[in-house]
Amino acid sequence: MRPNVCTIIVNYRSAELATRATNAALRATVTYPYAPIYVIDNHSDDGSLAALQKAKSSLGWPERVTIWDSGKNGGYGFGNNVGIRLAMAAEPKPDFFYILNPDAFPDEDAIDVLVRYMDAHPEVGIAGSAARGIDGAKHFTAFRFPTIASEFETACRLGLVSRLLADRAVPLGDVVEDRIVDWVGGMAVMIRREVFERVGLFDEKYFLYFEETDLCRRAREAGFLTAYVPSSRVVHIGSATTGVKDTSQPLPRFWYDSRRRYFEKHHGRRYVLAADAARLVGELLFRARVAAFPVHDRPRKPHFVRDFVRHAAEQTWGWLRSA
Repeated sequence: MRPNVCTIIVNYRSAELATRATNAALRATVTYPYAPIYVIDNHSDDGSLAALQKAKSSLGWPERVTIWDSGKNGGYGFGNNVGIRLAMAAEPKPDFFYILNPDAFPDEDAIDVLVRYMDAHPEVGIAGSAARGIDGAKHFTAFRFPTIASEFETACRLGLVSRLLADRAVPLGDVVEDRIVDWVGGMAVMIRREVFERVGLFDEKYFLYFEETDLCRRAREAGFLTAYVPSSRVVHIGSATTGVKDTSQPLPRFWYDSRRRYFEKHHGRRYVLAADAARLVGELLFRARVAAFPVHDRPRKPHFVRDFVRHAAEQTWGWLRSA
């Protein structure tokens, strides 16, 4: 008997993309006897909810597609949790949850590949797909957990440093075979129901970013492995609704908040201070190199050092006041 698979798509001001993702999920789950799809609108104020409801009617989506207003924009983890709770309250309960970004479009066999892999590997609680851009370029979606060393390497980007710290860099690069990893990108990821039952749902204190890293870490601590399965493939636009990859715009505050929460939650406050120092020193070394050799410049977020220091100072002051 085939397992039950529930797909959850969280939308915020991206109804056109969410419609396309829903169509792709429908095609990828058409052979499953029970495969509900929950499209959770995080209380968009641009008419997304009405647009999604209209799409369901005009495109003839089956009853297994549910459009739901979450009631507030509580973040990505919050929206997914709304869908997970709805699915958990229904019968039969899903065996697997497929968390799908609204700007990610799975190939027709992408979901089936992950389900078959996890059926064959019961020790795996989370499995992620390989992603490619609309231009066919590969997106890195298999990662190591962030550390002090990876913070320095990410910021510094000196050839010698990157070679010395190659086994600490967060992205694993171009992985071509199935592999156990620390965490996988959350744009298209399969999660066993037992993971949520044992470790809880997404941590809603992450508004956006690091929530999947946190979940994979909690799952690992509870005995579940995370796998990257490159034969499961999706097209991913990437940051279509957040603009985080737009190098002309500063990073939003929620990125700093989420990064800091991850390090504090899993390593403690002293580790946060060390990670902050490593990131800042690496960034300053990079900027010194650019000043000396402008040919080595690379895109970077404006005001990053200023915003990074300001956020770190605010958080540290908050700790001191609460001590």
